[in-house]
Amino acid sequence: MDYYAVASILIVIAALFGYINVRFLKLPITIGLMIITIVFTFILLGIGLVDDTMLEQEKAFISQIDFESILLDVMLSFLLFAGALHTSFEQLKVQRGPVLVFATFGVLVSTFLVGILMYFLLQLIDLDVNFIYCLLFGALISPTDPIAVLGILKKANAPKILETKIVGESLFNDGVGVVVFLTIFAIAKVPDSSIEFSQIAQLFGQEVGGGIVLGLILGYIAFKLMKSIDNYEIEVIITIATVMGGTLVAHKFHLSAPLAMVTAGLFVGNDTVRHSAMSEITESYVDKFWELIDVLLNTILFVLIGMEMLILTFDTGYILAGVIAIPLVLLSRYASLWLPIKFFAKKLDFVPRTNLIMTWGGLRGGISIALALSLTSEMHRELFLVVTYIIVVFSIIGQGLTVEPVVKRFTKSL
Repeated sequence: MDYYAVASILIVIAALFGYINVRFLKLPITIGLMIITIVFTFILLGIGLVDDTMLEQEKAFISQIDFESILLDVMLSFLLFAGALHTSFEQLKVQRGPVLVFATFGVLVSTFLVGILMYFLLQLIDLDVNFIYCLLFGALISPTDPIAVLGILKKANAPKILETKIVGESLFNDGVGVVVFLTIFAIAKVPDSSIEFSQIAQLFGQEVGGGIVLGLILGYIAFKLMKSIDNYEIEVIITIATVMGGTLVAHKFHLSAPLAMVTAGLFVGNDTVRHSAMSEITESYVDKFWELIDVLLNTILFVLIGMEMLILTFDTGYILAGVIAIPLVLLSRYASLWLPIKFFAKKLDFVPRTNLIMTWGGLRGGISIALALSLTSEMHRELFLVVTYIIVVFSIIGQGLTVEPVVKRFTKSL
């Protein structure tokens, strides 16, 4: 099946499931599509007990889709740029301290805590897995997903200072999380772990620092080009070129494309650039275009996540590990946020129970699944893929459906 046919089928399914959600369920798009796709998958599995023709066709279709490449190499850049474009730059500037610490220190602490806890958990249930692979799992599950978070927080009417912290952290910790994962992945691939610390520091610095610098350059070039003309069609195309061309450059020079796109999106989307480079009609078209791209790719992404269930190996031990891992991952996130929140609470206003809200509102999504898919069989790919899938489904449906009342309960006096 060619790429056009695969894309067409995915968009048709996404449109159908999106319609069902809007017409009947009326849930946030991420939650609604996940539920509908999982129900659809169970129906297929039920039909497969009688006649497995449709089920085998569905499995063959899913097997043809390179989820990892589609998300990490294509969709992620568009989604992060769109998310950053609509993030309040002024609020983010005020909250830059905690956001950056959450996205760096928080991800690293969470990675090690999850890795340590998973190592002992797997030993307890008789699954012998090397510590480095547990650490690799910690790296892929620690980043929160802005794609899943954005719509749910807006529906919950979270205070701006809280929304900025959670969304800002999610935008940046994706890029940092991917870099941490790739760094540990490089160590895990070498049997004798002969990689030196200087090599690790160089890789980390190149990916993170280089990605942010590239994003600033891309944002500045886009700004200068858009300022020099007044044509909304071409200016929208310039933003598309920024994402697509910038992603190619980032991959070519081994820089973090996610961080580059977040930085470029924040640059182009901040009020100063908007007012000096875009007319009102251009600003309207740019915003509407990227909102549409955001919704379209979201629908496809969460349909794909739901359908991935068909090709997982649901071993009893794997399922048990996944269920027990849910509270361990939440506990690790809570602990990783505790010290930064205590430190910055003296300087900035924090809503009550910020740590609890950020822990419950930090949803996991497609990025974690894509990274799990990139593991090799020696790294216990099937085990960690099932564990990751269970955590992501619980995160999006369980946490996603309850984050609104949690936010409202602790912020009702604000």
